[in-house]
Amino acid sequence: MQLDLKTLCENLLEELNGIRLENLPILEQSYRSIELSRNLLSVFKREILVNDFESVDKEIIFFKKIKQIPLVKLIYFSEIHSFEIQFPKADSAAQLKFVKKKINKLNRFFLYNIDFGQYVKSGATHFDKAYYTRSHLDIYHITTSKFYFQDPDFCTPRDMLLGKFKAYISLINYMDQKKHSIKNKLNGNSVNIKPTEKIPWPFTNTDWVELLYALSASGIAKQKGLSIIRLSKILQEVFDFTPKEIYKTFQDIKNRKNSRTLFLDQLTASLLSEMDKSEE
Repeated sequence: MQLDLKTLCENLLEELNGIRLENLPILEQSYRSIELSRNLLSVFKREILVNDFESVDKEIIFFKKIKQIPLVKLIYFSEIHSFEIQFPKADSAAQLKFVKKKINKLNRFFLYNIDFGQYVKSGATHFDKAYYTRSHLDIYHITTSKFYFQDPDFCTPRDMLLGKFKAYISLINYMDQKKHSIKNKLNGNSVNIKPTEKIPWPFTNTDWVELLYALSASGIAKQKGLSIIRLSKILQEVFDFTPKEIYKTFQDIKNRKNSRTLFLDQLTASLLSEMDKSEE
């Protein structure tokens, strides 16, 4: 492999998070996310056709892990896009019925593929060669699908099924949130919800990123399994600020020649000064 596939995946996730932070209508968000995910899969496919894998182990890693990143996103956002287009525009009862129908369909998928699901959840690897290499396509047939890649040169017997399994878990969460939102409207709960007044952020974008990574490094993110982007989103619910280029800004901070914690140093100095004043 000549391309750095892992870096391409990281770039995709960063771009998708950027789209999410724009708070676009769900149809626009899903469409743009589909486009990015599909484009990366096309890049992967061209690379595979030109530069094949050096070993079976690397082929398994690609189809089981690396390809899954754009594939799961493609499936997830494609399903959401299709769902939202068909979603009833009025009548909460009809909307709730539509969501429940989709959840039932997803549950049938998990029930039908219960053995494969147990294999994935257990972390087992004894069938990986059969499931995630192209040499076993004559034994295990590719799972049929409506709109995903089905090229035998770019698919294995179960990589598509794995992608669906992971995407559908996220989709169940999406449907649960949708159902909860509809029920709140039926019960009139949404009428009493008032937006929280946010605190203005008087500092710079770089200061935000420095504080963000400091909080993450302290262990807050690990306790809740939060990504940097998710942690930033939570802070944005408190502060009236929209950060830009978080990952790039952090790299700039790391490359500082003098103190790499300028903002934290300023906070410390301000706190110490306040403590000294209170003791006078």
